[in-house]
Order: sequence, then structure tokens, then C-alpha cells
Amino acid sequence: MVASEETANGPLHGIVVLDLSRILAGPTATQILGDLGATVLKIENPKSGGDDTRAWGPNYARASNGDPTDLSAYFMSSNRNKKSVAIDIATPAGQDIIRQLAARADVVIENFKPGGLAKYRLDHATLCAAHPGLVYCSISGFGQTGPNSHRPGYDLMAQGYGGIMSLTGEPDGQPLKVGVGIADVMCGMYATIGVLAALRHRDQTGEGQHIDLALVDTQMAWLVNEGINFLTSGNLPERRGNAHPNIVPYDAFQVEDGYFLLAVGNDAQFQRFCDFLGQPDLARHPDYATNLKRIENRVALTSLLRDALISYSKSEVLEGLEQRGVPAGPINTVKEALETDQASARDTVISISKDTVQGGSVKLLGNPLKFSITPVTYRHAPPHFGEDTQDVLEAFGISPPIK
Repeated sequence: MVASEETANGPLHGIVVLDLSRILAGPTATQILGDLGATVLKIENPKSGGDDTRAWGPNYARASNGDPTDLSAYFMSSNRNKKSVAIDIATPAGQDIIRQLAARADVVIENFKPGGLAKYRLDHATLCAAHPGLVYCSISGFGQTGPNSHRPGYDLMAQGYGGIMSLTGEPDGQPLKVGVGIADVMCGMYATIGVLAALRHRDQTGEGQHIDLALVDTQMAWLVNEGINFLTSGNLPERRGNAHPNIVPYDAFQVEDGYFLLAVGNDAQFQRFCDFLGQPDLARHPDYATNLKRIENRVALTSLLRDALISYSKSEVLEGLEQRGVPAGPINTVKEALETDQASARDTVISISKDTVQGGSVKLLGNPLKFSITPVTYRHAPPHFGEDTQDVLEAFGISPPIK
């Protein structure tokens, strides 16, 4: 899909978001809000050259002469549909500009350490008191309260503290983080949900509010079934690699030319799977006839299935199981995934015009939301540092700081 800076009225058209966040969790939330039509003003520090992730290479959009720009792939992953405004909030003039923008904003999102903005009088208590309809979302590692509230928040540390690493990896291997910054991304998702709910309340009552959100809190919240498995039984969940704690067989299995994924969700699917293997009696065996028995006899059954599948090819297994209605699928590389016909049909990869880079556009991952009336729009490519400062200040009637 090719997109440009067209004007469109998304579901959040008219909402102004003052984005004081950086790295990934906050920018994920503000990018989603921008995709939905909000005007997002990304405030960046001129002393540091902007968001830290602008320098997180090695992959960058390149200028026409081949030199890397300040648009790293990491930065571009969460900063489209935003205007970059270079403001030094450590100065009185910069603080005054932020207060003027906050007076015109519907939402403020920040991820400073708790209390870090109070010295500039840009904290939630100050701005919400001045603007009672303001929705102010604070993202931090451990939240605004509690014994660890002073500690910084990083995705890796949140995954470790919050328990997900203890469940990720092979049973006899070391605990592993998820391959992308999933704690940050999911925190950004929760922030988006919280902001939308608070805006709904604001629109009904005129009353804004403060949202206190922590990476660690959100990571623990999406322990989902494994968290409840522990709370229900008292038994500590185990690392099982690709296997499932509550369903068997549900795992990656090796065949003669690689691996495939098998996800047998019920007893009828298991019967059809055994029919594919030419072993219908296996589905009637008292040790394997029900999912409960398959869980109890997980090791023995998995060993039998690994021996039975090793002589098949991936195409034989995937085609044969699809014909029988048994869930199975490939393990794609990123390249394979993004080049599938499904990805093409669903606009998973988009291209946004950017005349300052080679080729005149940047490729990004599209927003998965599909609206029937107010579609997601891609109006602005990720901005260069400070490129919109003058335009934004003029649009809001604010005088630039005196240099």
C-alpha cells in the first residue's frame, strides 16, 4: 500500500496529543493515536538530537547522497503520523511553550521518571489542575507508587521482573526475552486503551484525569493463562519452548526439510490428525483420547509424534492437515512473512512518501485495524528531528523561544 500526506478525518480527527515520550512504549501509543487521526506533536530535546532511538542503528533511511539520516529503522517503527517539535523543556522558555501547547491539547503522554517533570511544573498535578479536561498519561517502569517507583524502566528488565522470561525458551536452556520489545509495545497498547477510555469519560463529563501506567504492571497483566494457572494451582509454570501448558499436541515439530507448527485444539482435531498419520488407533488409546490425558502423558505422546513426523516433508504435512481441518502452519522468516500473499492482501507493508530519503519514500509496517467507516490513514512519514517546529508553533499561535 502506498500512502501520502493526504488529509482524512479519522475517528480521532481533531484530538491533539502532546507527546513527551521517547524510545518505544509511549511512541507506540502516540503512533496509534496518530494513525486514528489525532494530531500528534512529538516534543524532542535539541540538546540530545531528539529521541534516543534516532541513533539506534545499524539500519537507517538514507539521504540521496547515501549518507544515513536521523531516521533509524527503530525510530521509524513507532513515529509516523507525528510532527517533530524541537523544544528544550529544561529552559523557562521551553517550559512556557509546553504549557501553551498543553492548554490546546486533549492528551499528554510522557515517560519521564516519576516526579521528573515536577521541577518544570509540567507534571500531571500541575497541568491537570490548570486544564481540568486534560487526559494525562504517565508511563514508567514501575508506576508512580510502590517501593520500586524510582527505578528506571527498560523492556528487558520488565520482562525479567514480570515473569515472562521465566516462561520463554527451551526447558533446559536459559530464560529468554521475546525477540522484540514486547513489554514496551504492550504497555503502549494499554496506554492507548486507557487514553481512549479517558477521552470517552471526558467527552461525557468534561472531566480529564491522570493515567498511571507501568511496564511491569502491564507485563504481569499479560501473563494471561500462565499467571492464572499459577494462581489457581500454586504450581510454578515451566518453560516448554514452543509447547502449550494446557493443550497437547501444540508445538513445533521437525520434518525432513525443516519445522512446522501443529496446534491441535480439541479431541476431534486430534482424531483427524491421527488419521493423517495413518494411526487412527492412537486417537482411541486411553492415554491420548482426551486432552486431559494427553497433557498427563505429554512426554510419551510427543516422542511418538516426533518419530512419526520426521519422514514427512513440510508441504505434505501442511497440505494434508489443511485438508483435514487440523491447524498447522509454517515458521516463516521475517522476509517470508512480509512477502506472503496474505500480507499483501491486508496491507501489512505500507510505503509513505518522504522526499528527503533515497527513493522518495519509506517502507513501514501498517496498522492492523480495519475500519468500515473511518479507516486508518498514513498522513505523515516519520519526521526528521525538529522539522515541524516552526510550522507547529505558528499554527498554535506561539512565539518561538529567543535564541
